[in-house]
Amino acid sequence: MTWTNAVGRGSRVMLHAIVRGLALTRISPNVLTFIGLVINIGAGILFGFASGDDQQRMFLYAGLVIIGAGIFDMVDGRVARATNQVTVFGAFFDSVIDRYSDVALFFGLLVYYARANRFFYVVLVAFVMISSVMVSYTRARAESLIGSCKVGFMERPERIVLVIIGALFNRMAPVLWVIAVLSTITVIHRIQHTYRETRGADAKASTAA
Repeated sequence: MTWTNAVGRGSRVMLHAIVRGLALTRISPNVLTFIGLVINIGAGILFGFASGDDQQRMFLYAGLVIIGAGIFDMVDGRVARATNQVTVFGAFFDSVIDRYSDVALFFGLLVYYARANRFFYVVLVAFVMISSVMVSYTRARAESLIGSCKVGFMERPERIVLVIIGALFNRMAPVLWVIAVLSTITVIHRIQHTYRETRGADAKASTAA
């Protein structure tokens, strides 16, 4: 067994233990989802209050807090299945809270760059915030029309991992560029995919008529 397999197995065992423990408490998965939001808001506050000599340390703390929030993001669905509390509303609530969590992190970075008088990066963070929301919106809107639209790379897990890397290693500026570019490409890809799918459906409907 390689060390990567060992780490993966250990992580799965730990995650299973956390899920089992939470399942025994009969806690609502929606509560876990909301706790994840609160923790992400805390990370956003750490970003926003970072300044001067404390900037690197505050970003490091924020990265660790986001990792903690990620645990709740991973277990809420598993707890729902383990306790037979899977609901349509739960899926909807999880998606909505995920958007708020994303915005909280980027809003914290926006405040940080605004306090540092770095106008260009204020605009860049605002663009990243918008494009991240649009990645989710284009998929949701497309799937209300064509059933499935999972094309594109820059989903929420990839964004969160990149933000964590930027925070832990104090390389947030290049991370923002990567998210901005790949999110935009993902949105364009989903628009093109939806156009092709709806054009085919429209052509069939026209022929049938």
